[in-house]
Amino acid sequence: MVKPSTRVTVWNEFRHEQTNETVRNIYPNGIHDVIANYLHDKEMEVSTATLDEREHGLTDEVLNGTDVLIWWGHMAHNEVTDEVVNKVHKRVLDGMGLIVLHSGHFSKIFKKLMGTTCNLKWRDASEKERLWVVNPSHPIAAGIGDYIELEEEEMYGEFFDIPNPEEVVFTSWFTGGEVFRSGCTFTRGKGKIFYFRPGHEANPTYYNEKIMRVIANAVSWAKPSGNYAFNFGNVAPLESLR
Repeated sequence: MVKPSTRVTVWNEFRHEQTNETVRNIYPNGIHDVIANYLHDKEMEVSTATLDEREHGLTDEVLNGTDVLIWWGHMAHNEVTDEVVNKVHKRVLDGMGLIVLHSGHFSKIFKKLMGTTCNLKWRDASEKERLWVVNPSHPIAAGIGDYIELEEEEMYGEFFDIPNPEEVVFTSWFTGGEVFRSGCTFTRGKGKIFYFRPGHEANPTYYNEKIMRVIANAVSWAKPSGNYAFNFGNVAPLESLR
C-alpha cells in the first residue's frame, strides 16, 4: 500500500521580496518557494499561497486539501481579511496543523488562537543566535543535536506574551544577552500548533539545513492523526439512572 503524502500549504506575504532588494537577492522567488522546495524533496505534497492572491490563496478548496499550513507574515498582518482568518481558525480547530514562523507571532491567526497580544522585545542588529534543544526527545528536535547556531539573525527577547506552551522544544540565546522561547507547541481543538522563531527576511536562515529539518519535523508532528470526532451535547446515560 502506498502511504499517502502529507499535504502542506506554505503561506507567505511575499511583500518584502518584491519591495526590498536585499531580501529579493536572498529569496528571489520568495521565502515560500525555498520552504516548499525543501519539503517537496522530502516527498510531501506541497503548494504555496500568498497575500495578494484571491482570498490570499486560501480558498475553501485549498484549506480543505491542507493537512498542515505554514505561515510567514510581517509587514501586512492587517491586510489579511477576518473572513480568511476565521476560516483558517476553524480548520485548525477541526484538525489542520499550523506552523507559525518568525514574525508570524503577530499575525491575526496566531493571536486569535493564543488569545493574547503575542508581543515581545526585538532588535535587528544581525546578532548570533544559538537555539538550544531543551526537549531532545521531542520529534520536532529529531536529528538536530544539542543546538542550532545562526551567525546573523534578528533578536527576539522575553517576555513573550503567549499562553504557557504545552512544550518548549527550543530556547534561544543571543549575543546581546537575551533569551527567548523559540520553539513552542500548543493544541487548539483537534489542531496542533508549532511556533518557530528564526526566519528574519534579511538573513538566509531558510537555507540552513537544521532550520529546514525542524520545519519538516514539525510538519510530520502537526499533521492530523485521525478522523476522530468530539461528542458534544445531550447524551443518554451509559448506566441506568434511578
